[in-house]
Amino acid sequence: MTDQKGITIIGLGPGNLNQITLEAMQALQSTEKVYLRTSQHPAVEQFPADIQWESFDSLYDASESFEEVYQEIIETILKLGANEKGVVYAVPGNPCVAEITGPEIMRRADETGLPVTLIAGISFIEPTMMALNIDPYADGLVLMDALEINQLHYLNYSPNLPALIGQVYSKIVASDLKLALANVYPDTHEVVLIHAAGTEKQIIEKMKLYEIDRSSHIGLLSSLYVPGLPKGSSFEDFQEQIAHLRAPEGCPWDREQTHQSLRSTLLEETYEVLDAMDSDDEEAMREEFGDLLLQVVLNAQIASETGSFTMTDIIHGIFKKIEFRHPHVFGSAHRENTDEVLVSWESLKAEERKHKHNGEPSKGSLDSVPASLPALALAQSYQSRVARIGFDWPDIEGVLDKIVEEIQEVREADDSTLKGELGDLLFSIVNLVRWYKVDAESALRETNQKFLRRFKYIEQKTLQNDLSLEKMTLQEMDQLWDEAKQIERQDE
Repeated sequence: MTDQKGITIIGLGPGNLNQITLEAMQALQSTEKVYLRTSQHPAVEQFPADIQWESFDSLYDASESFEEVYQEIIETILKLGANEKGVVYAVPGNPCVAEITGPEIMRRADETGLPVTLIAGISFIEPTMMALNIDPYADGLVLMDALEINQLHYLNYSPNLPALIGQVYSKIVASDLKLALANVYPDTHEVVLIHAAGTEKQIIEKMKLYEIDRSSHIGLLSSLYVPGLPKGSSFEDFQEQIAHLRAPEGCPWDREQTHQSLRSTLLEETYEVLDAMDSDDEEAMREEFGDLLLQVVLNAQIASETGSFTMTDIIHGIFKKIEFRHPHVFGSAHRENTDEVLVSWESLKAEERKHKHNGEPSKGSLDSVPASLPALALAQSYQSRVARIGFDWPDIEGVLDKIVEEIQEVREADDSTLKGELGDLLFSIVNLVRWYKVDAESALRETNQKFLRRFKYIEQKTLQNDLSLEKMTLQEMDQLWDEAKQIERQDE
């Protein structure tokens, strides 16, 4: 019997008994009893008769979640380890690879001064790499847990890197996993399921991503290998490309650019995105969003070269801002509806402004609205901001009455006041649009496009009839205008 006090954690290797290290076998045979996280392991079936063991398998059926199971195992092992005789605890594979309980037991034991002896084992990674004939170091392999991925809303690793995903132990887990991966990878992406790697029962299945939950071999020793997407499929690849453009051996034009020289390009790309959105052209949107992203990454690269800030700073900043402004999502706050969210949003932004100025008087709530916005968008943004803090009409009747009032003032205006009164009227109309929860800028853009289509129809019909617009009467043009409207209604 071992004289080791405290906790001894043993790795049982990936499969058969012959894959257990000599040190691990000696430790197993020199203790009165070994506690197994699970007996569902090929090596356990081959244990010599003199090894006495007890497993925690019953916890898996009795508990609501794996977290509860692991927590109870950890508490039990720590308690047993504090006894005079200590405890020997064995886990599949390696205690520090794809094993939650091992590292947490070591961390907790270290806090209390409880000694821990770690006896390593071969993890599932080594035989899996041999089965796939892959060098994880050379290929930049990413190690992931299927259960962790299934809890994410989006993958948290670069898809251009190959990934080995463990704990694909059931068809349900595999089904959830394929849906999570399908957010990034094509359904037909070639993947490999590996079962019982390194044992005589090893099975390698090559298939499409959408097929993984159809495998009849999925079990406790199953994992999934996902080859990386082609070069250029990750954000990091794109950043490297832009950095290369700015490097000494890069592009002369890109090297010359500054934040100021890119202003007009950024504005142009923004409007091209809006055009694609207005047209509801998804292919154009995909392309134009890429062009807009180029401007963001290029500006971030310029800033990183001067030491001002990096892309990491940009992402971390907006990450923390979103987290702070959504306490109802990332915290304990509760919001019933969008209106409550917007009111809270303005309050939190005011708090941010206060902290930025160390509690001293800071900029007002409208000062952060970019003055360079188009006039309609700027007016609506001003109105929306002040409405969130209560500066608004109690109902839409007040808005309509204000428009009538402004129209009358336009009628009564002279040359010196007409421009201002027309501006007041436009501002009031924008407020009406806001009350109907419509974006004024988008609404006018759509009307502009509609006007363009209809007038082009008039010009085309005029040319077809060998007529001249300048010689047509307004009534004749109105007739063609009505024809264009009728055609649009038929196409809807």
